Amino acid sequence: MALLVYKERDSKAYAKFREYLNGCFHIKELGPFRYFLGIEVTRSPKDLFLCRRKYALKIIEECALLDSKLVEFPMESNHKLTLANGP
Repeated sequence: MALLVYKERDSKAYAKFREYLNGCFHIKELGPFRYFLGIEVTRSPKDLFLCRRKYALKIIEECALLDSKLVEFPMESNHKLTLANGP
């Protein structure tokens, strides 16, 4: 999937692309978008930033891991390791 960003909204290419999409799908122009397919979009005068933070937080919340503590290594502290006796 390609994301096309035009500097000038009234350009001929933009109008032609919008007309093409309207022929394929029923579209409605709602202005600058903030979220697209789970991707958060932030704009600055020069750049366009894409971030999946909201999507990742939603997955963490659905797995009930929001209250989890960060650890360097996922193991019980002071755990005594022993040799395996068996297959």
